[in-house]
Amino acid sequence: MSLAMAVTAAAAASMVAVSPAVSPPCPAAVVQATFASAAQARDHKAVTYDTKLVPLSAKVVVVEFLGKPRHYEHEHGHDHDHQHMGGAARSTPTQSPSPQSPSPQSPSPQGTQSPQGEGQGTFVGVWVRGVKAHHTFGVHVHTKPCGTMPDDSGPHYQNMKDPKQPSVNPKYANPRNEVWLDLTTNGHGEGYAKTHVDWRFRDSEARSVVIHEHATATGKGHAGMAGTRVACVKVPFKG
Repeated sequence: MSLAMAVTAAAAASMVAVSPAVSPPCPAAVVQATFASAAQARDHKAVTYDTKLVPLSAKVVVVEFLGKPRHYEHEHGHDHDHQHMGGAARSTPTQSPSPQSPSPQSPSPQGTQSPQGEGQGTFVGVWVRGVKAHHTFGVHVHTKPCGTMPDDSGPHYQNMKDPKQPSVNPKYANPRNEVWLDLTTNGHGEGYAKTHVDWRFRDSEARSVVIHEHATATGKGHAGMAGTRVACVKVPFKG
C-alpha cells in the first residue's frame, strides 16, 4: 500500500464508524508529494520556501472528502490533540466559533453552503513527514496554485469573502469560514491535522495548501496570520 493510500484509508476511517456494513467514503482529491525547490514550482506538486523548516526531502499528503464525517467531534479551545494516527502525530485545529464568526447555518451569497446533516460539507486532512521536529505550523487552504514566490498562492480561501483584504477580521478569518489545519510535529518531524467545514469549495477557487512558520493567530487585527509561507502544495480541491 502506498503512503497516499495508507493516509487516505486512515482519514476515511476517522470519518465513519467502520463496520462490515459501512464502506469508507471515496476521496475527492488526494495529493502525495516530496517537496522540491521553489524554482521548480511549475513542474512539482509541492515546493518549499524555507528548507530549514521544510527540507527538500520532506513529504506531504493532502486528502479531501466531500461530506460530513460520522461521529466527528469538534474540539474546543486552542489545545491540539497529539494522539497518533497511522504512526503520525495528529493535531486537530480548533472548531469552536468566535462570537463574531459567521454562523455555518447562514448561507453566503458568495459561497457554497451545504445543508446541515450527514453527507454535507468538506473534510480535509494533511500529513507531513521530515519537516522540523517539535514545531507548530499554521496550515491553510489558499485560492491560487503554488508558484516560485510565496505570495503566488494568493489569500486564504474564504466561504464568505471579507470585502477588506488582507483579511484579519475574526468575523471572516476563523476556522469555520476558512480551512485551518495547524499541526504540531513529533520528534521525527511528522504531524497530521484534520478539519471539517459545513460548506463546499467554489469551483476552481481553492487551489493549494500553504504551510506557515507558526500557529495561526485568532485575535482582532491579526486573525488568520501565521507568519511567513514556508511551503506550498498544489491541490485540485473539488466543489
